[in-house]
Amino acid sequence: MILADTSIWVDFLRKSDDVLTDLMKMYLKRNEIFASSAVFGELLQGVRNKRENNIVNVLWESLPKVDESELFIKAGIISNKHKLYAKGVGLIDCYILATCANNDLALWTLDKKLLKAYDEL
Repeated sequence: MILADTSIWVDFLRKSDDVLTDLMKMYLKRNEIFASSAVFGELLQGVRNKRENNIVNVLWESLPKVDESELFIKAGIISNKHKLYAKGVGLIDCYILATCANNDLALWTLDKKLLKAYDEL
């Protein structure tokens, strides 16, 4: 099971990488991609028109959701414990890390700082 972060979704929605697009389609068909409100909140923050908004909302509604109870607390603990704020990893990214840890998910990201933090955890 996989949590695709915002960078993956953006590339997928823009169809900027054929390999990534094909992988995402495969994972989506297998129901292996889970949704997090933090990721979809970031996607909604960046929509440019009604069409994009509709696409993001349809995806949000159709995907299995992660358990997000107390994740911001866990994100703060992870950030503090690993001094991630000093490494340029913000609280939303720590939320994504906590989501993966709390739900036993692999993280799929193009963000090098986030990937390094994930590997260190």
